[in-house]
Amino acid sequence: MDLVTLDGQALSLAEIEAVALAGCRVTMASAALSRVAKSRALIEAILAAGQTVYGVNTGFGKLSDVRIADDKLAQLQTNLVRSHAGGVGQPLSEAESRAMLLLRANVLAKGFSGCRTELVELLVALLNAGVHPVIPEKGSVGASGDLAPLAHLALVAIGEGEAFYQGQRLAGGVALRRAGLRPIVLAAKEGLALLNGTQAMTAVGGLAVARARRVARLANLAGAMSLEALMGTPAAFDARIHLARPHAGQIASGEHLMRLMADSEIREAHREHDSRVQDAYCLRCMPQVHGAVRDALEHVRGVLETEAGSATDNPLVFPEGEDGGAVISGGNFHGAPLAYAFDYAAIVLTDLASITERRIDRLLNPDINEGLPAFLSPDPGLSSGFMIAQIVAAALINECQVLAHPASTGSIPTDGGKEDHVSMGMTGALKLRQIVEHAERVVGIELMCAAQGLEFRRPLKASREVERAHAAVRRVVPRMGEDRVLAPDIEALAGAVRSGVFDEWLE
Repeated sequence: MDLVTLDGQALSLAEIEAVALAGCRVTMASAALSRVAKSRALIEAILAAGQTVYGVNTGFGKLSDVRIADDKLAQLQTNLVRSHAGGVGQPLSEAESRAMLLLRANVLAKGFSGCRTELVELLVALLNAGVHPVIPEKGSVGASGDLAPLAHLALVAIGEGEAFYQGQRLAGGVALRRAGLRPIVLAAKEGLALLNGTQAMTAVGGLAVARARRVARLANLAGAMSLEALMGTPAAFDARIHLARPHAGQIASGEHLMRLMADSEIREAHREHDSRVQDAYCLRCMPQVHGAVRDALEHVRGVLETEAGSATDNPLVFPEGEDGGAVISGGNFHGAPLAYAFDYAAIVLTDLASITERRIDRLLNPDINEGLPAFLSPDPGLSSGFMIAQIVAAALINECQVLAHPASTGSIPTDGGKEDHVSMGMTGALKLRQIVEHAERVVGIELMCAAQGLEFRRPLKASREVERAHAAVRRVVPRMGEDRVLAPDIEALAGAVRSGVFDEWLE
């Protein structure tokens, strides 16, 4: 993907990733610029007529009843941006900052925000020049938009705040000058047009969900490797079982597992003498659990992509209609749809990590690991093998279990009670990001342990696809002989999962 054209319509997660992670260039559709100009013309007409409209010539939130003099309107917008830039904590990653710029520009491109075309074009120019606002990750309650994060983004547009540029953290005005860009002087309504919206939570949560979908689809590969190492049976993946309970994710997961395990020497070697009728749930129920996770994440993806092409400003400017155009206050900035979706994703990712850890335990636990050496150590006792790997997975999952507590049920009224119900969607996005990172590590641990387990079944070979995946694992981490420090191996495999090393086994 070389170019993404913004027209205010839904953006796919793939497009968001392409811009945020791969530096794909962005341009504006001419039709979108025309819509932006029309909505701005209505704002100008309202000002010329002396009408009072929220956010255009009034204060904000609890101060919405205060009329602002015409000669103070530009200062009103600048004051709004400065006063709301109160975010704290670590800055978002540059990829998340890029995603925010992309999403905010696309919202403005819908033509319902009343800003000038120059403002939208500046956001696109920041993206293409690689000027990434420094945006503290905490401070949004996700109701009247992600106010604090978006204010830090807006500061750079007016030449203030801070930005990352060419590997340096600079004053916003300096970063603009070095990139050959000029700050904008905000006109009426434009500060509010930048601040109202859900783009911080959509950016953070969207990139996290893209990673989560990869982890969920790789769980089949890791599980198939474990099943082979444990000499389990793929009988439970028979398509007839899943067609009898036709959830899409379950059917797809079962089919994928059957393909991954086709023509296995290990399976054929123990088929006739296998006394087990059923494997443990963590092996037998992979299609049901992995598939349900996939279905849940598909729902969340749909919510995110819809939001990416939604008008989340307030008030919204409708330049056409029988009434000659209208500016209407509403609540599209409320993050409830995303907040609920992120909490849902957090729950299913935590459970995916949980079932993965149960397979890790079966590989390592000498009481149940089907003839493999204790902790997959070549010399149990003298060497502890992968004992600590399961302990690390357990620690990560416990943290996920805490983080999976819903944020969306924790509304705290703000703004003097005017904003009396908030979504906490940004909290949900941030903790989802952490859960996904832990899930990547847990799946990496299973790949590491399953690869070692397969080597204790030699000279028998697993299926062709599992053997190819085993070779891919070995290109990242070596076989364990004597005990060694495992922390680098765990992080290396988590990074390989995240970066797409195993993507050829996705379906």
